Amino acid sequence: MVSLRLSPDGTRLAGTVQALDPDGRSYGTSLWEVPLDDRDRPRRLTRSVKGEAGAEFTRTGDLLFGSRRPDPTVKDPDEEVGALWLLPAAGGEARRIASRPGGVTGFAAGGTTVVFGSDVLPGDEADEAERRKARKEAGISAILHEDYPVRYWDHDLGPGETRLFAGVLGDAERLAEVRDLTPRPGRALDDEASYAVTPDGSAVVTTWKVPLPHGELRSELVVIPVTEGGDRRVLAGQDGHDFEGPVRISPDGRLVACVRVGHATTERIPETTLWIVDLATGEGHPAGGELWPADLAWAPDSRSLFVAADHLGRRPVFRVAADGAAPQRLTPDDGAYSSLNVAPDGVVYALRGAVDAPATPVRIAADGTLGYLASPAPGPGTPGTLTEVTATADDGAEIRAWLVLPEGASGDAPAPMLLWIHGGPLSSWNDWSWRWNPWIMAARGYAVLLPDPCLSTGYGPEMIRRGWADWGPRTHADLMSITDAALELPEIDAGRIGAMGGSFGGYMANWVAGHTDRFGAIVTHASLWNLDQFAGTTDASMYWQREFGSPGGELYTRLSPHLSLENITTPMLVVHGDKDYRVPIGEALRLWWDLRRSEVESKFLYFPDENHWVLKPGNAVVWYETVLAFLEQHVLGGEWKRPESLS
Repeated sequence: MVSLRLSPDGTRLAGTVQALDPDGRSYGTSLWEVPLDDRDRPRRLTRSVKGEAGAEFTRTGDLLFGSRRPDPTVKDPDEEVGALWLLPAAGGEARRIASRPGGVTGFAAGGTTVVFGSDVLPGDEADEAERRKARKEAGISAILHEDYPVRYWDHDLGPGETRLFAGVLGDAERLAEVRDLTPRPGRALDDEASYAVTPDGSAVVTTWKVPLPHGELRSELVVIPVTEGGDRRVLAGQDGHDFEGPVRISPDGRLVACVRVGHATTERIPETTLWIVDLATGEGHPAGGELWPADLAWAPDSRSLFVAADHLGRRPVFRVAADGAAPQRLTPDDGAYSSLNVAPDGVVYALRGAVDAPATPVRIAADGTLGYLASPAPGPGTPGTLTEVTATADDGAEIRAWLVLPEGASGDAPAPMLLWIHGGPLSSWNDWSWRWNPWIMAARGYAVLLPDPCLSTGYGPEMIRRGWADWGPRTHADLMSITDAALELPEIDAGRIGAMGGSFGGYMANWVAGHTDRFGAIVTHASLWNLDQFAGTTDASMYWQREFGSPGGELYTRLSPHLSLENITTPMLVVHGDKDYRVPIGEALRLWWDLRRSEVESKFLYFPDENHWVLKPGNAVVWYETVLAFLEQHVLGGEWKRPESLS
C-alpha cells in the first residue's frame, strides 16, 4: 500500500495499492476500502487500465481520485490526460467531475470546494486546448526557459506552468463555477507544491516558490481566497528559509502546520522544524523540538498534532502540542509510520512499515497500542532475522545499523556480508524498500549491513553537522567503524564482503573504492563521481552550492571521488539510468571511461529508459540478477555468469 485516507466522519478508510499489471511489464494502482472492523475484508473500489492517483473524501463521504481512464461521456475516448473523478458514497459508477487540456495533477477538498492543479501553457487558459493542439500539429517540442530550474528528477519542466483551479461540489455532474486561482504563476507551483483547503472551503493555503538572484529559490506559504476578487497574501515567508509541505490546516481553521527549513551554508546545516502559523495573523512559531517531520495530522481539538519523524533508525509517531511543548513519543515499536489520519475520536490510522515489513494499515490508540487492519496487499515473509549493531566512531560518536542475517548464518556457517550505504544523504535506513531490498540478498545467503552514519536523520542536528561539507572523509570513517563491528560477529565471514550504494550512497561507494581495498566488489548506482561537473548539471544546483560553495571551490576538489581514481583496485559495477536528471548520466559515463582507461576490472549496467531509480519490473529483475552475478564472481569467488535476461 502507498497511501491511506480517512473519511471526515471516521467511518471509512480508503487506500491506494500498487501492484504488478497482468502483462508483467508495468505497475498499476487501484483504490481499496480498508475495513475498520477486524471481521471484514478489504473491498476493491476501482479497476481501471490506466490506474488511479491519490484519494480524498469529501465532507459528504464521496471519494475523489485522479485517473487517466477514458470517460464514456466524452467524444474523444483516447484522451489520456489525468482527470478528477468522484465515486459516490451511496454507490454507483464513478464520474469525471473536472478535466483540463493539461490534465489534473493533484487536488484537495474543504467544505464544498475542490481545488486541483493543472499544467497550463503560458497565456490565457481559455484557449488552452487550441494552443496545445497547434503546438502538437506543428511538431514543436522546444521550451524557452527564463528561470531556473529546467528539469526535475526525471522530466522536463515546461513549457506549461502548474496553476490551481477551484470549483464547487453540488448536485451537478461536474464541478461548478470552476475558475483559475493563480494566473501567471510561473514556476511557483511546480512539482513540490503542497496545498490544503480550509475546512469552510473559503481559501487554499499553498507553498509558493519565489525566484532569487544567482539561481536561488525560496519557498513561502501563501493564502489564496477561493472567492473571486481576493488577493494572494504571504502567510509565512522569511529570507534564508523555505516553508514546505506537508501543509495541514487545523480542524477549527485557525492554524496551519508546515515544515520550515533553514537554507544551509558550508558552515550551517539545513535546520528543519515543524512550524505552526496563525492563519489570520501570520504569526508563527516552531514546535516539536528537533523532530524532522515526515508526515503530519491534526488532532480533532486543534491543540496538538501527530507527527511521524525519523528517530534512531525508526520512524515513530509523536504527539506534538501546537503551543510548542516537548513532543511525546506515541508508538514504542520499531515501525516506520506514514500516511497519518486522525478520526474524530482521536484514534490514528496510518501505514506501518519497517526494515522487515512492507507498509500495512494499522490503528493506533491514544496510549500507543497498535492494532493491525486487514490489508489488501499482504506482505511477503522474510528469509532471515533482523538485529542491530552499534559502534563507536573515531571521534567518539555512536554509530548504529540494522543487520539482516540470512537463515542458517552461525559461527559454524558464517555468511558473506554486503555493506549498503543509504542515499540522501539526509536519510535513514528505517523502512521497507521494494527497490533496494536486503531480503532478496538474504535469500541468496548474504548478510546485509544497513548503517546510519553521519548525515543520517533521526539522531539530532549534531549527527548531520558531523558530516556537513565533509561528505567523504567523515562518512567513510563512520562506515568503516560500523563495518568493523559487524565483522566481529561470529555469523559474518570477514573474508567475503562487498559494498553497495545508490545516489549519495553511490558517491560513498566511489569514495570507499578510492580509499580502501578491503571489499571484494563495489556496486555504485546513480553515483556522483566528479563533483564540479555534477554541480552544474544536476536538476537542482542551488542546493549543492549552498553546502559546497561555488563550483571550482576547495570543497569540490577535496571531496570529489574522481581524484582518487589512481587508488582504485576493487572491481566495480557501475549502474545508471539515462533519464536521471538528479545525478545526470554524464557522471556514470565519466566514471566508466576513467575505470576503463585505468584498467580497473569493471562493468557498466546501463538503462536507457530508467531514471534515478530502476522502476520497470523487467529492468528491476535485470538489476538484481546482474548485481548478484557480479557479487558471485568477486565476493564469493565464483565465475562470471552473464544473466540470461540480458541475452
